[in-house]
Amino acid sequence: MILKRTAARLYATLSIGVMAFQIALALGAPWGEYAMGGAFPGRFPPALRIGAFVQAIILAGLAAIVLARAGIIPRWSKASKRLVWIVFAFATLSLILNLITPSSAERAVWAPVAFLLLLSSGIVAFSHDIRKN
Repeated sequence: MILKRTAARLYATLSIGVMAFQIALALGAPWGEYAMGGAFPGRFPPALRIGAFVQAIILAGLAAIVLARAGIIPRWSKASKRLVWIVFAFATLSLILNLITPSSAERAVWAPVAFLLLLSSGIVAFSHDIRKN
């Protein structure tokens, strides 16, 4: 249970960092080289800025699912039993995309983060409960 909660906290902490990055992009930070394969260096165009904000919201939801599955947010614990697999699949896809991105800057920064998100969500997803939820 300690490993599961530690992994969930790591996932949430990393997610907060990624959310902050996405919100910064949405607000016009000139970091496009580090996202979307580096296709839009500098500031994102308006549509992608909205997309970055939406992605931050999605990431918050994914983090809440992982925290719920670890028992840190108890209200969602039953739903999180199935939803955590969506988080795990999202983390898997994220790692793959960050490993194959044409942007070396994006790959250098986000592939290690994506790996840790996959590892921590996997620990939470594959951990069995002491109590049956």
